[in-house]
Amino acid sequence: MDRAERAALVAGRGIVGNADQGRRRQVTILEAERWAEATAELGSSLDPAARRANLLIADLRLAGTRGRILAIGPCRLRILGETRPCERMDEALPGLRRAMDPDWRGGAFAEVLEGGEIAVGDPVAWVASPAQF
Repeated sequence: MDRAERAALVAGRGIVGNADQGRRRQVTILEAERWAEATAELGSSLDPAARRANLLIADLRLAGTRGRILAIGPCRLRILGETRPCERMDEALPGLRRAMDPDWRGGAFAEVLEGGEIAVGDPVAWVASPAQF
């Protein structure tokens, strides 16, 4: 994965330039803290880019949030489910797939409800009332 300081999200499509535009998994999200836990258990500090997720967030839990709305900068994303780790994780670090399995450590996938441009450092928070969508 290529690091980027900014990205443009399009409602119903995903990230501009991403291969999976318009599919169910429009955006994948990884928690920095869960990644650090999983890799530390294996004695590593592997770069989160190895996970191949689109967005890395901090200070917010994704576990059990299916159906909730996440605000990132001006954008709104609906969490559709847990992103399950695949065999490529073990290629990056032996044992990583199993270490990522519990507690949504593999992250979540979402659909873009409201697009816009996001940047590193933008606020990330749960929308209080998903009924508006």
